Amino acid sequence: MPVTQALLIANIGVFLLEASGMVRLDAFALWPPGGFGSNFEPWQLVTYAFLHGGLTHILFNMLGLYMFGSEIERLFGSRFYAAYYLGCVVSAAICHIVVTSFMGGPAVPMVGASGGIYGLLLAFGVYFPHRRVLLLFPPIPLPARVFVAAFAALELFLGVTGTAAGVAHFAHLGGMLGGWLMILYRRHV
Repeated sequence: MPVTQALLIANIGVFLLEASGMVRLDAFALWPPGGFGSNFEPWQLVTYAFLHGGLTHILFNMLGLYMFGSEIERLFGSRFYAAYYLGCVVSAAICHIVVTSFMGGPAVPMVGASGGIYGLLLAFGVYFPHRRVLLLFPPIPLPARVFVAAFAALELFLGVTGTAAGVAHFAHLGGMLGGWLMILYRRHV
């Protein structure tokens, strides 16, 4: 699928540039907007999604993109799929900014495609609810709708309790929220 393939190539390419020091993380990561010393720029609402915090981070995100992206692109068509993914990325960024500023979170940058991936995961659960998804740890097959609901509940719990610091749990939920809104839009067009 062309958009999924382009996203995979772009993410891996940017990761390699980032690892080589050719891409400045501080200019493209998502910084919280704020006072006079804020590093926030509007383009960061998208660019953060192409940066990753390490090899494990990009491997799991690209695995999710590969597993769910092709199926959703085939279902939505390339044009709407690209808009859907972008909408999930932007809604993840906005949700992260709003919630962390409300909760008084630290002014640290956010990186990663997880918001977009969680949006794809939501679409997979909505459109293929009975399809089996195999967890990695432990290897238990679950219907997609149960898998997605469990991931959403876990992200909400971890976000509210502040568990697993350094993970943007509300960005993941924001990606799902953006995905849900895009699915509602698609159903009414």
